[in-house]
Amino acid sequence: MENFKAFLKRKNIVISAKRYGVDALGAMAQGLFCTLLVGTILNTIGTQFHIAFLTDSFIVLDATAGVSYTIGGCASAMVGPAMAAAIGNALGAPALVLFSLIPVGYATNLLGGAGGPLAVLVVAIVATEFGKAVSKETKIDILVTPIVTIFVGIGLAALVAAPIGAAASAVGQLIMWATDLRPFLMGILVSVLVGMALTLPISSAAICAALGLTGLAGGAAVAGCCAQMVGFAVMSFKENGVGGLVSQGLGTSMLQMPNIVRNPRIWIPPTLTAAITGPIATCFFKLTMDGSAVSSGMGTCGLVGQIGVYTGWVSTGHVITAFDWAGLILICFVLPGLLSWIFCEVLRKIGWIGENDLKLPD
Repeated sequence: MENFKAFLKRKNIVISAKRYGVDALGAMAQGLFCTLLVGTILNTIGTQFHIAFLTDSFIVLDATAGVSYTIGGCASAMVGPAMAAAIGNALGAPALVLFSLIPVGYATNLLGGAGGPLAVLVVAIVATEFGKAVSKETKIDILVTPIVTIFVGIGLAALVAAPIGAAASAVGQLIMWATDLRPFLMGILVSVLVGMALTLPISSAAICAALGLTGLAGGAAVAGCCAQMVGFAVMSFKENGVGGLVSQGLGTSMLQMPNIVRNPRIWIPPTLTAAITGPIATCFFKLTMDGSAVSSGMGTCGLVGQIGVYTGWVSTGHVITAFDWAGLILICFVLPGLLSWIFCEVLRKIGWIGENDLKLPD
């Protein structure tokens, strides 16, 4: 047993919830962002502003079957390889393992269907650790490491990717069905839980992508994420100024995590706000996310959540009204900032939030 533990340590194989549930999951979200999300944004820009360079197909694989790609389409098609490579990088994969994960990610995402991201997460972790285990253990490493990584990865994908994808998709469909059925209650639950996941050191974007969370539930998720990001940005403006406003409002509320550990009460204002804006989004404004599921968990990070909502409106042929724009602005910016600030001031008055409790490190 001691020899085995020493082997795992030498190979940098750390079996832990943090390594797989935080590091790998967060990296997967980055892979999603750089391919599927960016591709969607480029396609939307090209379509809305009539930019031929972005709307014309520049790769034609089969003209008869109509298989071709725009720049954005090409980026989106690479989501599987990007997720797998990102996960491998987060796990410290050597170069040969990292490159071998590209076909593994591609195959797994295709086999996983709507739940492909979760299947990629599981399969890429296993393939990476097996690849790391054999890396540089033989004199023909250039052959052994890629073969083991690809064989284990694609072999495992053939066995489990479809069931994992189907299970993830079923859970996502259940959440969306429940939200449609009980928009008030589920609006609160989805908004609060996804919003908290965004602030925690895990990836709300990856969770939403893995579950395929769109529709009304996706709208509630957007509301919760915006409540956390804009909420923390506004309520901590006194301590952090414009720099903190931008870094949290357009970056991530995860920056407040060390402060939350020191004083969990600072989490109350944005979480209460999410519980309010979630059902307003689902019951009053009927805010839906019909764009990429990953956008549901991005909030105001680079305005990706808002771009996702707009992309969904366009792709579904929704007639965009002033009411829609008012709902998007109120849910994503005005109410999160206003309500979180009010709740924060109340907690400051009663002494639950003290001076510099929201101060970000320099």
